[in-house]
Amino acid sequence: MKLSAVDLSPVPEDGTATDAYRNTVEAAQQAERLGFERFWVAEHHGMASTLAGTTPEVLLGHLAAETDSIRLGSGAVLLNHYSPFKVAEQFGALDALAPGRIDAGLGRANGSPAADRALETERRVRNPDEDHAEKIEAVVTHLYDDYPEGHAYSDLEIPRSGADEPVPWVLGSSPSSAAIAGELGLRFCFAAFIRPQFATHAFEEYRETFERSNLGGGVDEPRGAVAVNAVCADTDEEAARRRAVAEATYKRMERGVVGTRPTVEEAIDELGGVPDPTPATLDDDEWPRAISGSPETLAGLLDQLADRVGVDEVMIQHVIDGHDEALRSHELLAEGVGIEGR
Repeated sequence: MKLSAVDLSPVPEDGTATDAYRNTVEAAQQAERLGFERFWVAEHHGMASTLAGTTPEVLLGHLAAETDSIRLGSGAVLLNHYSPFKVAEQFGALDALAPGRIDAGLGRANGSPAADRALETERRVRNPDEDHAEKIEAVVTHLYDDYPEGHAYSDLEIPRSGADEPVPWVLGSSPSSAAIAGELGLRFCFAAFIRPQFATHAFEEYRETFERSNLGGGVDEPRGAVAVNAVCADTDEEAARRRAVAEATYKRMERGVVGTRPTVEEAIDELGGVPDPTPATLDDDEWPRAISGSPETLAGLLDQLADRVGVDEVMIQHVIDGHDEALRSHELLAEGVGIEGR
């Protein structure tokens, strides 16, 4: 199994965005040493006091200078806010900074009404799926310089490294995003930490709608990854204790409190106790929003979930109290899965 990571750049308690970005750099460098396949950074808006990951295209440029071989990408750049050409220019520039190792993870999401207004984003469009598909296709066509002669955009150029172009991925948490990825013949990554109940159906939709791509960066057959919230510790019980932070964060989000992160002690208090360890074997219809375990337990759980949707790559997103604890979780997980370091 391939392991990858997506980082949200959480701001430490009493810290700043500078501290958050420093931690993200350290996490990317560790992922490279451990043998992770790729390292992506996220885009969230209007919560910068707790999540500093607002501009992946900027942060990735810095990560390019601080790493040597690991693939870097966006998880995701939110296309509903931007012009496809501008996004293509950004990823072309990133490719020039890190030749042949950039992923263009393309997604969509609405934030708060205030954030969307500030970003000058239309919250309602006539056909959001069609609009999103057109934008993805436009980004990819710019990246691969595939507009035909005579097209209004055929003379536009973007920065290039001369190595392999950025690899496009469609990111989503719904069957509709999966269908867009399939119809365009692009790689698909499903965010199971958002809507795990749709994971199996989304990959079924992806495969049923898949058409061999005529786009640059497309694939001949379905290729995907699944992103899960996972916490690893020395024992199942300690991992469950650390998972309390993710569980309490999800409970807060259900109450409309977004962008905050409790300590382990606060989370346990809010939940009324330490969560039970994730069972080593999940029922066929069971897909928790967050999972935890020792290296052996968690490796087995990831195998089960990856097999369920037919992928060989799992991307880890975690909500953990403490940067050192997050790094330790990745280290133990790499050991459990058995990936080889660089």
